[in-house]
Amino acid sequence: MRRRRTFVAALVVMTSLVTVPSALAGTSRCDTDPIRTALEGLRHVGATGITVTAKSPHCGVRNSGVGLADLRTGRKVVGDEHGRIASNTKTWVATVVLQLAGEGRLKLDDTVDRHLPGLIRTKRYDGRKITIRRLLQHTSGLPDYMDGPGWEDEDDHRWDHSTPLETVEQALRLPPPDRAPSGFSYSNTNYNVISLIVAQVTGHGIGTELKRRIITPLGLRHTSWPGDRTTLPKPELRGYAERDGKLADRTEWNVSGADASGALVSTGPDVTAFWTALWSGKLLAPAQLAEMKRTVPDGEGGRYGLALERYETAPGFVTWGHSGSMESGHKLRNAVTEDGRHAVTLLIGSETFNEPKLDRIVATLLRTLR
Repeated sequence: MRRRRTFVAALVVMTSLVTVPSALAGTSRCDTDPIRTALEGLRHVGATGITVTAKSPHCGVRNSGVGLADLRTGRKVVGDEHGRIASNTKTWVATVVLQLAGEGRLKLDDTVDRHLPGLIRTKRYDGRKITIRRLLQHTSGLPDYMDGPGWEDEDDHRWDHSTPLETVEQALRLPPPDRAPSGFSYSNTNYNVISLIVAQVTGHGIGTELKRRIITPLGLRHTSWPGDRTTLPKPELRGYAERDGKLADRTEWNVSGADASGALVSTGPDVTAFWTALWSGKLLAPAQLAEMKRTVPDGEGGRYGLALERYETAPGFVTWGHSGSMESGHKLRNAVTEDGRHAVTLLIGSETFNEPKLDRIVATLLRTLR
């Protein structure tokens, strides 16, 4: 649920490249060298295990990986492992909201108070002045509930059930966050408010709407809403974090509190399928996708849309994605090109690794995929 950070640690070995048959694959023009080069580089970023899914017009979808999915058993990563996709969940949730907007069931410029009267009404925060658009774009000014005193030690909540309403109430007791000149301030609270709005508008929880509108129509058989389930479906990419000088397995976790800000469980192939479907127009009409891509500066040199991170890793070369980080030791990187024809998704089973190096590898792979 947190945005990307950190650097350093651990061990990696490379595994074989696995090809998934696809209507796009199998031509003589398929060049796997960029993927193999990326895998070789990923061996040296200091992560325990990484799944790699790459999609391109000539090679189709290819799943592979480096390192170990489970340090205890020595099981190698092959590319189809389940992991917590953390804040990448936000893009799926924003897609549901934009579908509802397209159906006329809400408007992006509706206020929180229109749908949840009185929920946000304190001396510091006023739901009559906060719109759905501002929630989706992190310009609402609401603080992140995870910055509260009760979350200083994340392990204290490892097995706890939490509701989105509880996290919002915790956030409203906090002082306002520091904000970029654009008003941007990343806050998981925003998406838990969105969860409450979706429930009010549809009569269903966000997990149900995600399944009905995205997971089932796209046939994403390896994507699930965990609720209070603490384990991952098999095969799983286990998550590790360094504690007291040792790598600790933190895979099992109750992520109910993350809710719409980061609870989804998925695989690299399913995440890639979602993003390419989003970009191809299968999930949103052009007007809604255009709204999603309207960005503001995030104060750190990047730009943020409605649950979209915009990357320009070379002049004129624009890609889109949403990174994620979870208390369970899972992280995610993904990106899709502007034309939607190339996509890369990495699920990472380590809290700490050489993130700048990994990001450079992803950017190079996207530029060289054919």
